[in-house]
Amino acid sequence: MKMYVKFDFNTLCKKILDEKLKEQGLKYRLVNVGEVEFYESFTEEQHKTFKKSLEDYGIEIIESQKTALVQKIKDVIVELVFSNEIIPVKASIYIAEKLNHSYGYLSNLFSEVTYTSIENFIIIQKIEHAKELMIRKKQNLTEIAHRLNYSSVAHLSTQFKNTTGITPSQFQKIVMMRRKTQHFDQQYRKVV
Repeated sequence: MKMYVKFDFNTLCKKILDEKLKEQGLKYRLVNVGEVEFYESFTEEQHKTFKKSLEDYGIEIIESQKTALVQKIKDVIVELVFSNEIIPVKASIYIAEKLNHSYGYLSNLFSEVTYTSIENFIIIQKIEHAKELMIRKKQNLTEIAHRLNYSSVAHLSTQFKNTTGITPSQFQKIVMMRRKTQHFDQQYRKVV
């Protein structure tokens, strides 16, 4: 028997952070995704212990200010792309306003640290969300293009193919074939 689960990584990380911080007995406040404000200082030993306890979950403490700001940029982009609402402003304006820096500065910093552009990261996130919408929500390409703020289905399809190497239609066929195979496997197991 198989079970499929869906993760909300932001909620999961907040819960882990909250539990691990409570274990340390530190006074803190979770500000945003991946941001903790401490009300008191802590020892180097507490810092090491806390850092180690997070590593078990694949969570790392960001030591550099630049890296921290790049992570904030990524978090804002994920929030923007995966939002249930359509944001009526351009991504560049949204990111700059959300982080209170000029877009030019954020763009240069992002490229310097990640070796890719903010625009490329946005496209990758949009395509990942498009895949999720096709698989889980079973939305058509017109609905997905509208939801992800594409000018047309053709624009979405072009970016999808450039990113994944296949068209959205080919992706949907692969998903359908896998579902049929899984259904067949489940039926076969019942018989055997």
